[in-house]
Amino acid sequence: MEIQRVVRDLVTTKRHVLLGSKSLRLVEDNKGDLSVALDPVGCKPGDFVITIGISAARLAAGDPKTTTDLTIGGIIDEWSEADWRA
Repeated sequence: MEIQRVVRDLVTTKRHVLLGSKSLRLVEDNKGDLSVALDPVGCKPGDFVITIGISAARLAAGDPKTTTDLTIGGIIDEWSEADWRA
């Protein structure tokens, strides 16, 4: 698991059938590297989140058949920019 910040929503017009209509978010780590994460929890841009990677990401998405290797597992209630960049 890793703490990341949601940058923005990611809209796709076509996607793999196993992704269905699940929400996608662009997230960044504390080094500024960007990734795409599946969002089953409903976060918004600016939220700090816990992301779950690799095969556990499919389980966190709610269906092991979902084609993802990064899923948002939760929204962090209290976290600051200073904590994140440390």
